[in-house]
Amino acid sequence: MSSRKSDATRRRLLDAATADFAAHGIAGARVDRIAAAAGINKAQLYAYFGDKLGLFGAVFRLHADAVVDSVPFTADDLPQYAVRLYDTAVERPELIRLATWARLEGVATDNLATESSAAVATKLQAIADAQRDGRVTASMDPRDVLALVLAMALTWSASGLSATAAPDDPSAAHDRRKQALFQAVSGAFGARG
Repeated sequence: MSSRKSDATRRRLLDAATADFAAHGIAGARVDRIAAAAGINKAQLYAYFGDKLGLFGAVFRLHADAVVDSVPFTADDLPQYAVRLYDTAVERPELIRLATWARLEGVATDNLATESSAAVATKLQAIADAQRDGRVTASMDPRDVLALVLAMALTWSASGLSATAAPDDPSAAHDRRKQALFQAVSGAFGARG
């Protein structure tokens, strides 16, 4: 099998698996259904990914990579970072659904995400440096700052408790939410004089 054909088959599998895992969760996803949607047999799926959890890990990493790559972190502008995360969650709701299913089903996504503990440590150090320099409030642990910024950014996602934002929502609704998010993150984590 040529490398190009193999890559195309792998991509079809990942696309079909994304849809199935996002809709049905890990336990509810069916290898038969995924293989059929990708136009391959189950043996090929197992050859590529080993088992259903291996396939889920590949799907999760694919989407987590895309988010990490599209939303660069900066401790100097946590409000804008949160707004970019909001936009990404609206554009890529499948990652939020995948992460929610993983959490509900007890699958540790920190083992699946490509963002290493070193990358997270770099973010935490950047927050600590911004706190030390007076750019971010120093009254909270950097881990809590990062966790709260993430939670605030995902308020309107499928994992939040509010109405879920969708790409086809009126732009005024997105603008209103992003302004509220920007103000909330600014107020919660901005340096206090």
